Amino acid sequence: MNVIIDLCVVPLGVGLSVSKYVAACQKIINEAGLKSELHAYGTNIEGEWDAVFDVVKQCHEKIHGMGAPRITTTIKLGTRTDRDQTMEDKVESVKEKL
Repeated sequence: MNVIIDLCVVPLGVGLSVSKYVAACQKIINEAGLKSELHAYGTNIEGEWDAVFDVVKQCHEKIHGMGAPRITTTIKLGTRTDRDQTMEDKVESVKEKL
């Protein structure tokens, strides 16, 4: 099953700046070959369910390995069975209506 998620991984107990942790997670996503779009408060990721959630697990493992004692993660996700839809399709559908 294909899924599109909005992932926000926040390490706790590491100080104010979290950009190095976000970058580490982004590298994992890129290396997995998944389509993604980094934005100001997270990353949209598109792909096969198991591959996407394996990346989420890998991000947690990596960030803990970098010394973060706690992580809080927010995930919003959507699936469709009636037709294929990409992240770009969703954005374009709204833009057409503006």
